[in-house]
Amino acid sequence: MTNIPETGKSTRVTVRLVGIQVLVLSLLLTLGGRLWYLQIRNGDEYEAEAAGNHVQQVIEPAVRGSILDSRGEPLADNETRLVVSASRTDLMKMDDDGEAILTKLADVLGMDPDTVMERVRLCDAKTPKPCWNGSPYQPIPITDEATARQALQIRERAEEFPGITAEPSAVRRYGSPNDANTAQVLGYLSPVTDEEIAGAEDSDNPLLRTDQIGRSGLERSYDSELRGQAGVTSYRVDKLGRVIGEADKQPGVPGSNLVTSVDSRVQALAEVELEKAMEKARTEFDDNTGTNYKADSGAMVVMEADTGRIVAMASNPSYDPNDWVGGIDSGTYKRLTGKKANYPLLNRAIQGQSAPGSIFKPIPTAAAVNAGYDFDGSYECSSDYSIGGQVFKNFESQSYGAIGLGRALEVSCDTVYYRLAHQEWQNDGGIKPKKKPDDWFYKTAHQFGLGAETGVDLPNEVTGRVPDRQWKKDYWRANKDAWCKQGEKDGAYAERIAYENCREGMQMRAGDSVNYSIGQGDTLVTPIQMATMYAALANGGTLYQPTVGKAIVSADGKKVDVIEPKAHGKLPMDKETRVAMDEALAGVATRGTAAWRFGGWPQNEIPMHAKTGTAEVYGKQTTSWFATYTEDYAIVMTMSQGGTGSGASAPAVRAVYDALYGVGDKKKALLPEPEKKLPKISPDGRIEAR
Repeated sequence: MTNIPETGKSTRVTVRLVGIQVLVLSLLLTLGGRLWYLQIRNGDEYEAEAAGNHVQQVIEPAVRGSILDSRGEPLADNETRLVVSASRTDLMKMDDDGEAILTKLADVLGMDPDTVMERVRLCDAKTPKPCWNGSPYQPIPITDEATARQALQIRERAEEFPGITAEPSAVRRYGSPNDANTAQVLGYLSPVTDEEIAGAEDSDNPLLRTDQIGRSGLERSYDSELRGQAGVTSYRVDKLGRVIGEADKQPGVPGSNLVTSVDSRVQALAEVELEKAMEKARTEFDDNTGTNYKADSGAMVVMEADTGRIVAMASNPSYDPNDWVGGIDSGTYKRLTGKKANYPLLNRAIQGQSAPGSIFKPIPTAAAVNAGYDFDGSYECSSDYSIGGQVFKNFESQSYGAIGLGRALEVSCDTVYYRLAHQEWQNDGGIKPKKKPDDWFYKTAHQFGLGAETGVDLPNEVTGRVPDRQWKKDYWRANKDAWCKQGEKDGAYAERIAYENCREGMQMRAGDSVNYSIGQGDTLVTPIQMATMYAALANGGTLYQPTVGKAIVSADGKKVDVIEPKAHGKLPMDKETRVAMDEALAGVATRGTAAWRFGGWPQNEIPMHAKTGTAEVYGKQTTSWFATYTEDYAIVMTMSQGGTGSGASAPAVRAVYDALYGVGDKKKALLPEPEKKLPKISPDGRIEAR
């Protein structure tokens, strides 16, 4: 065997290592060159190709939950319609921004071209409504009333209508069961905005560009429960739009259903009776102004006394919530938001505020007792009461002599309350109040819940106003400069008032307290506040937070969340005072100011309690108020520029009570006692109407 020298072996190993190194270096150079070729020389080309492969989301909107009345009748649900939509992104790529396409589309749909253009323009600070306030990347609905023939024309001639789609889609429907409009309670929907999408990104229920959300009423208050969650499937697609795989899938969750305490039969009756009362008032002559009453707006609230649940809530003028479905045209929008129609979008049951007049008097009655006055004491009911040189008249200048507080409530004697309020004002120091005045009359109003929201589950409730010392000071600071500029000591009436306010507007004057004691002056209340107060008088003194929602039921019916009544206070009176006041308010209906409206009422079987109110408003005709309760319900009605409480509002309230209890024919009673049960829920989740 031949032996190879050690030096020879070493040389061969070295050559091999050098060869391997050269090979590795060559591979690295080749790889580097290829990377340079792909990323530098042809980088833009390949980046463009890679960009063509992306993820496309397909969104399946969730079915919005229904809103049902207490018996299961749908107040708001969904129906399938043919919806024609436009892609603004596609239209903006055209030389004329899609004007020719939209004009041709208007011809097919039988619509005015300007109306179609309005619906696709984006809302901003300079663009008048109607306009699209949703995402510009979302298909914009042109109409949800397309016929099958119109939709077929658009789809068969797709090349003539680029960016236009015609698809069946679920849209909101407000069905008005039993002819109950319920518009202000239900509210309406409109598209989500980019700002709202961004604001909800980190929430439990983020918004998508295809979502519609509630803008008012129950649609807004319970939007997250009703809306559900849309299903989103993400697909990987290439630059040609071909699907190359599924990236992710999130199944949708249908919205829950909302069962309300509203009875659509009672709601319809309240709306009809309110409208009839307003029409009747417009035929009545107002001696104070020399014209007929205008009766320009009104509201009625029917509330369960023991729970605060709303059985009916009517507001007039009203509107059709279906006007908002599928987009609203400019003419309708102007009508709904204009002064000429007197702003029908307002829910006057929770947003209409005015002086309450004499339905306020249970408050100063309780205040007087709390201040140490005897409920059964003797108080002079004269035809007028003078303070300084100013004379304050009793209503219709009637005198009843010496009477107790109960009788003062029955006959609505103003001068009894004038005297009590003036005396308490003096006890607190008058113009120069003591350091800590008792302010019983103002303190008691706050304890009754006035000057604050009731907490009703509807948006945009207003607080009303208790014109106490703090309010006087704040109001004076806000208006002092204007008063001082306008005021003149010897000028016209308005200028003299401005002069006095400039100098003394921060002071609680005797006249302020006297006017306040009968629900006049600067006092403002809402119908929902007064209904809550009278319901508390009925139930023993508990102030409940009013609610319209009664239960939230999942789409499959397996989860039912009952919205329990919530108390937020007690009336500031002892049981003895409440019982005495209860008897007095029953006397209003049997021998007092409302007795002539309750002839034939079964008082022994269903005790009725009432209080009339006629509030004076500077520059306007009197506001009519009528507040009532039985052991089951409290009903309050008001009518702006409608006349007296017993004359204008009482007949409508009496008609609702007659129907509730079936007075004259018990078999026809709509709701002789409040509905306690929920509608029947079937195994598949459907809520069955009774």
